[in-house]
Order: sequence, then structure tokens, then C-alpha cells
Amino acid sequence: MIRKVLRVRLAAPALAVLALVVLCAVFAPLIAPNDPNGQDLLIRLQPPSWHAADGRVHLLGTDNLGRDVLSRLIYGSRVSLFVGLAVALISGTIGAVIGIVAGFRRGWVDRVLMRLADVQLAFPSILLALAVVAFLGNGLWVVIIVLGVTNWVGYARVARSSVLSLRERDFVLEARAIGVGPIMIMRRHLLPNVFAPLMTIATLNVASAIIVESALSFLGLGVPADIPTWGSMLADGQLYLGTSWWVAVFPGLALMLTALSINITGDAIRDATDPKGQRR
Repeated sequence: MIRKVLRVRLAAPALAVLALVVLCAVFAPLIAPNDPNGQDLLIRLQPPSWHAADGRVHLLGTDNLGRDVLSRLIYGSRVSLFVGLAVALISGTIGAVIGIVAGFRRGWVDRVLMRLADVQLAFPSILLALAVVAFLGNGLWVVIIVLGVTNWVGYARVARSSVLSLRERDFVLEARAIGVGPIMIMRRHLLPNVFAPLMTIATLNVASAIIVESALSFLGLGVPADIPTWGSMLADGQLYLGTSWWVAVFPGLALMLTALSINITGDAIRDATDPKGQRR
């Protein structure tokens, strides 16, 4: 599967970018050249350079409080990746369970669960997240839980459509004939067969969760202000685009490249796992 993914156009550069982001997130304390929250007003809004007045290197410059942009960028990758992966795990678990149960049980169970999905789709996820975060207060886990419970519908619909065709296959009918229980059938026979399409949705969900978290942080409703995030860096730099462009441009590029790489990787996984797809 890895070889098939790498054959897809742009998959290798996208995986390289993701590997770099993951390394920055995991080894942030070792890679970051400075304290991400260390303030020094004497060197505020210093442009990117190899030398600095305080004797420390600021490759990507400093922000309006004299904090090193590169260090904050590296530490911000931790929050973005953690939020994206946690949201995908929560929403994927909820959606997979609901979709498999709805497709396998059919009848009133299917109708109730799918009407619940329709109700969820009636509320824009970003507006619902804004309302809940504004009511409960900002916090990392608040953002994760809110995004996790508002993005399960896509998983549920894909899992349900796959199970509707799988439930009439011979291996499922034989399992039911020999007395295998419905929970065991869903766990051992149906879940492995819907895992691949759910993984494709999960990769796209990671990218969307990262963008939504950055939007909430940009509005001041995301994680606390003392935790560096790409969204809060964009908010800090929006007033200085005309004079100190590096404060907002570099976190914006990091956000764009990360989301784009995740989307390209998701498309590559889809093409690699789709037997009818053609290689590009």
C-alpha cells in the first residue's frame, strides 16, 4: 500500500512535509531555538535574520512582543496535530459505530440514526463550535470534544452505505447462520471492510479540524493564550501585515502547507485502496 501511495503524483512531497511537521511536534523542545513564550520588547518586530541584537538567532524574526516566531511555529505544530488527530479519532469512532449499526440493523434504528445525522448537518459545525466554546470557555479539550462530536456524520454515512451492501454478502450470511451474534459480526466482519474508506475520510477530517481550531484560536476562542498556536499567531500578526509581514505569513504558510499535504495524502490513500481507481 505504501508503494501505491508513493506512486500518486505529489504524494511523496506531501508525506515529506507531514514528516517534517510531525518531527517538529514530537521534538519541539529539542528543535526550538528559543522559549516560545519568552518576551523581549527590545527586539520586537525584528525581521528574519541570522543575527540579533540580543545575541540570539531569529531565523523567522520576532513578533510584537519580541517572541521568536520560529519557536512558536514549532510548538504550534504540536497543538495542530494533536487537535487534528484527536478530533478524527473521536468523530471517526462515533461515526463508525452509528453507521455500522444503522446499516446492519436497518428498520427504525436506521431511520432514527439517519434523522439524527440530518439534524446534525442542519447546524454548521463552525457556528456550533463557536457557540459551545463561547458558552463553556476556551480550552484545548473543549475544542477537541466540540469538534469531535460535530464531525461524525461523514463517517456514519460512508460506513452505512458500505454495510448495506456487505450485510447481504455470503460471509455475513454464513456467520449469522451458524449463530454468530450481531455485535461480533459488526466487529469482526463489517468493521474491517469499511476501515479503508473511513481512513480516507479521517485524513481529510484531520486537515479540516486543524483549520477550524486555527479559526477558533484566531478569534480568541480556541486554546488558552499561553499556548502557541498557528491561529493565535495569525491573530497577533494581522495588524502588522503592512510593516512586519513575517509575523503572520509564516504561520499562514505552515497552516496552508500542512492542510494541503494532509489532503493530498488522503487522496493518495483513496487512490491506493480503490481497486477501480487509476494511477496518476
